[in-house]
Amino acid sequence: MAIKSDRWIREMAQKHDMINPFCEKQVREGVISYGLSSYGYDLRVADEFKIFTNVNSAVVDPKHFDERSFVSVRGDSIMVPPNSFALARSVEYFKIPRDVLTICVGKSTYARCGIIVNVTPFEPEWEGFVTLEISNTTPLPAKVYANEGLCQILFFQGDEPCEVSYKDKAGKYQKQSGIVLPKL
Repeated sequence: MAIKSDRWIREMAQKHDMINPFCEKQVREGVISYGLSSYGYDLRVADEFKIFTNVNSAVVDPKHFDERSFVSVRGDSIMVPPNSFALARSVEYFKIPRDVLTICVGKSTYARCGIIVNVTPFEPEWEGFVTLEISNTTPLPAKVYANEGLCQILFFQGDEPCEVSYKDKAGKYQKQSGIVLPKL
């Protein structure tokens, strides 16, 4: 398995619609950077968020998730409460090839502010908008900006296609179109 370069990512995005919309160079001026980088792609966070709240005293249970655990917000930015969590979605829609797996890592600008981004790997033949998990590890409110970079996707191509892809398994998060909450 090998990490893929900017040349490969650009070709896959342009010829196979792997990333849409695709920004073929890194945009940096006045924003938290996004777009194509040397060995990855910095995706943008959209303007829709779900922020954890304790207003309804709901219990966070992945087997019986209560949507009242979140408050839905749209905007150019949000404040993630201290020691709290938010969900968002990517601006970009991804279509992952059968012989590719991605790993997501946070951007240093946010990490240095105590904001940690967790995204599970995009499995072979997964497609959709990415549901992004944003944690504020600080004792202070933390600001996250919509339509700017949030995390970097690294693409790894296997020596051969996998036997069973996410699409083959009819994965429960296939073709997600918005922020998707936990499913059992």
